[in-house]
Amino acid sequence: MTGTDSPAWPQCGHLDTGKRCRGHRVGSYTACLAHLDGVERAAYLASLTPGANLDHRGTPFTQSLLDELLAPLRDPGSGRARVGDASFDEVRFAGDAELDGIDFGGSCSFGSAVFGGGVYVHDVRAGGDFRLGAAQVAGDVWFDDTEVGGDAWFYEARIKGTLRFCVREVGRGAMFKGMTCGDAYFSGVRVRGVSSFSGAVIEGEAAFDGAVFEDGADFGKVRIAGRACFDGTHFHRSRACFDGADIVGDMPFAEAHFEVEATFDGAAIGGDLSFSGARLEAGVGFRRALFRRTARIGPLVCQGTVDFSGAVFEAAVTLEAAAREVRCRQTRWASTAALRLRCAGVDLSDAVVEFPVTVVGRPRPFVSPEGEVIAEPGLTDDRVRVTSVKGVDAAHLVLADVDLTGCLFVGAVHLDQLRLEGRCLLSPPPAGPRWIRRRTLAEEHHWRATRYGDGWTSAPPGVETHGPGVLAPVYRQLRKALEDGRNEPGAADFYYGEMEMRRHDAAASRGERALLRLYWGLSGYGLRAVRALAWLVLAMTATVFAMMLWGLPRADPDPVSAGTIDGRRVNLTTRKPTPVNPEGPYAKRLSAERFEKSVRVVTNSVIFRASGQDLTTTGTYVEMTARLVEPALLGLAVLAVRSRVKR
Repeated sequence: MTGTDSPAWPQCGHLDTGKRCRGHRVGSYTACLAHLDGVERAAYLASLTPGANLDHRGTPFTQSLLDELLAPLRDPGSGRARVGDASFDEVRFAGDAELDGIDFGGSCSFGSAVFGGGVYVHDVRAGGDFRLGAAQVAGDVWFDDTEVGGDAWFYEARIKGTLRFCVREVGRGAMFKGMTCGDAYFSGVRVRGVSSFSGAVIEGEAAFDGAVFEDGADFGKVRIAGRACFDGTHFHRSRACFDGADIVGDMPFAEAHFEVEATFDGAAIGGDLSFSGARLEAGVGFRRALFRRTARIGPLVCQGTVDFSGAVFEAAVTLEAAAREVRCRQTRWASTAALRLRCAGVDLSDAVVEFPVTVVGRPRPFVSPEGEVIAEPGLTDDRVRVTSVKGVDAAHLVLADVDLTGCLFVGAVHLDQLRLEGRCLLSPPPAGPRWIRRRTLAEEHHWRATRYGDGWTSAPPGVETHGPGVLAPVYRQLRKALEDGRNEPGAADFYYGEMEMRRHDAAASRGERALLRLYWGLSGYGLRAVRALAWLVLAMTATVFAMMLWGLPRADPDPVSAGTIDGRRVNLTTRKPTPVNPEGPYAKRLSAERFEKSVRVVTNSVIFRASGQDLTTTGTYVEMTARLVEPALLGLAVLAVRSRVKR
């Protein structure tokens, strides 16, 4: 209601500088309390008894007039004033207003009131609502040692000074929506109903330490120009909402208790967030939040999900969290970041990493500033599981001591620059002699599960299965990343995976796939020394038997010399007879002497030397073949050993 509107109550007939007073008429009089003459005022006040209702809407007040009004309502024994319902809407106080030692049986309303000074409420009990909605206060507003049985209503109040709302208890809701003030203190207040601070503007700092919000609290779009303290605050039954809030300073939540979800969606936070010792029984969301100068978040222990999807970190930050899941989908880091995590599954899908970002699995629980270990109720798996890096430019990403068994890599770029530090686990193939023990990607499990079934992990619902043609480049880039980090033994498994995907790629030519099958069968792509040595032993054994059965002649031919004597000259010609193929039963050819000669021939063939042994035609070709094949198999075995030990 504006000053030019006619009030909704009987209006005082007093004229002041040409304007009619808006005060409520008192009883049968034609004037408000402020404009009654002495006799009329005395008569009215004498008619009041403790517990009476008061209606002085629009009346001009001073503190002396208020004291005069409350005097007949005070109990002589206790000195406390007892009032029924009190309506002071649109009153105008020339200075400070003090309410001390008053019991309101009903509601007390100062809606749209204008105070030239401050409002000081001490030792007051209101059975109903206490209202300062749309009030304008030039000074401070203090509530101390006060109880409100109904709602505390400060909707769109304008307070130029400090609001100190240290009420012991509010029986129903607390409405501070759209309020403005300087500093604000709500320390220790208990609100049994819904609390709303939506759209409030606090030009200084705010303190809610020790407050209890039994039906949740809405801080949506609140603006706090300084620090906002929530140490020891309790949020019950309904969520704690900070969506769209603009907090310029720090937000400490040490020892706070959240029975329900806390959301900071779209909030802008300028300082640090401390959750040391806080209990978060549900999730906490920072979706699309903006962290301007936040240097530290945590240590945060949450039994649910911590969601930073779409959030933007403008400054270097350290995040410490133990949670069931940490989501960083489409999160943007415009500076360096260190994510020190425990017990969490981490989703980095489509994150934007502009500077080095490190995700580290922390082996030990976090500790408080006092050095005490912070409990982790409901969190039993202390591994940090990175579940996805798809869509990430991994050039600045570092993963250290994390579990990658379920991580999705397809879709990430610059995987060759990804740094894997410490002990990063990857899925092994199923147990059994059919599958070689190695580190495999989750996407290979998904593809093989569609072909081989049991033992391989199927793709979760909603996750696309990719074929070998897509997985081969992923293995190749990860192999290069480890090789660049001087971890060539670790890169060997990725090389094996790359070759496996190339061998199974239907888009490759038949010749290439046949060559890869041969390479795989002989030595496991040059990575399985036992396989190459087994083939070498088999080839040497076959060569020995071939030499004993067909390669060695019946007997070593002796040189024969023939010549002529012509006068004093002697002409000699020495010829070596052609070796004679062995004859007789095969059993007689398998003698110790022939075995020794065959071993000598084969051993020399392995090291690519000629033995000097006389051989049959068949033996010559067998030796030529052995000198080609067996050194190659030996080389593959040496290569496999080297790939596992080189640093």
